[in-house]
Amino acid sequence: MRRLSDEDVRQRMASLPDWKISDGKLRRELVFADFVHAFGFMSSLALVAEARNHHPEWFNVYNRVVVEWNTHDVGGLSEADFDLAAETDKLVLRR
Repeated sequence: MRRLSDEDVRQRMASLPDWKISDGKLRRELVFADFVHAFGFMSSLALVAEARNHHPEWFNVYNRVVVEWNTHDVGGLSEADFDLAAETDKLVLRR
């Protein structure tokens, strides 16, 4: 796994309109109907993350979930972060 260049990151961001870069991480804030839906989403994403051995940093309060992706091993963003951000978006669409 390698750290993506700034240009690579800019190009890949075009495919993730609901995401932003914050403190060197891909970040998305989500709002669900209630805590059960938010927690269900987190449980589903946890299974995907574990299967890929790439885990998010996240925060949850009631119906709100903040998801952040970055690759600590490379000190920035990698292709895995963008892949998992896209998987996150797919799970959101299923809710």
